[in-house]
Amino acid sequence: MTAAATSAVEREAPAERGSVSADRFSFWYGEKQALFDISVSVAPRSVTALIGPSGCGKSTFLRSINRMNALLPGVRHEGAILLDGVDVYSREMDPVSLRRRVGMVFQRWNPFPKSVYDNVAYGPRVNGVKRRADLDEIVEWALRRSALWDEVKDRLRHSALTLSGGQQQRLCIARALANEPEVLLLDEPASALDPIATQKVEELLYELKRELTIIIVTHNLQQAARVSDTTAFFYLGRLVEVGSTDRMFTSPANERTEAYITGRFG
Repeated sequence: MTAAATSAVEREAPAERGSVSADRFSFWYGEKQALFDISVSVAPRSVTALIGPSGCGKSTFLRSINRMNALLPGVRHEGAILLDGVDVYSREMDPVSLRRRVGMVFQRWNPFPKSVYDNVAYGPRVNGVKRRADLDEIVEWALRRSALWDEVKDRLRHSALTLSGGQQQRLCIARALANEPEVLLLDEPASALDPIATQKVEELLYELKRELTIIIVTHNLQQAARVSDTTAFFYLGRLVEVGSTDRMFTSPANERTEAYITGRFG
């Protein structure tokens, strides 16, 4: 049975898949150290929000999970980031396989200048899916999971660039989902969207956490409070505090966390 032909139940990953943890992870851009000894565990099938002021290391940490930062010249790291217990920087972790298992959606939607269908089918084709029937099933499945199918099912051959901004962002999520990742990373995915499109993305994240581990960077504290189970506060490249979102927003343990959440700086 092909991956495309599996049922919705069979598509769901085992409970232990999709765990992410960092063990004293530090990162440098050339001589500048951006992260200092980050240690944190992210539970499978949950939403974790990374908050903190601009330049505090949130996006650097996010992009380190699937080694996107490793593509830049002059960078280095110490410590480890583990995906299901395996260091993502180890020799046994193939970068292409890693980025299939750990999908990413960026702040500004970036669909390919191709049709809606070809955007979603791109990853499966690269990964060896050739049969049209299989691709059709994957495309429909991913678009349904991104709550976009009903809006684009009659426009699959149209350019993705004709969609609205919110639709393009959900298309980028569908493109990531088509590879059946275990983890989905989102770097401020709704910061450029209007309130209605933002609500749709947030509702989508709530549905997707039944199947995926989701880690989201956001400057919008209300959004973090709405969508996440766990919140981690970064400041000056350090992880100051992490805990359940309810506790972090009502009784944070660290005074810097309280100052940021209450708007006294940031």
